[in-house]
Amino acid sequence: MGSSVISILTALAALAAVVALVLLAGRAARWGGLAPRVTGGRRLVVQDALALDARRRLTLVRCDDRTVLLLTGGAQDVVVGWIADPGKPE
Repeated sequence: MGSSVISILTALAALAAVVALVLLAGRAARWGGLAPRVTGGRRLVVQDALALDARRRLTLVRCDDRTVLLLTGGAQDVVVGWIADPGKPE
């Protein structure tokens, strides 16, 4: 009975050590510039969606400072085009 408790405690300690090492490696990667830093806010936002029929839908998606119009739901999804921002020169 005593050895099973010890082996369970050893396994839990090893699991905690591995989780701590993974978290530290992630933090070190962000600090070293290997992983992107999350600065808050959403990068990808669905601005509007319009159902064309029972299957197809036009979706306006904004990613950072660019907007794209997508046609989804047919045989394949299609990028209809990029929408120019009226306040920005191209």
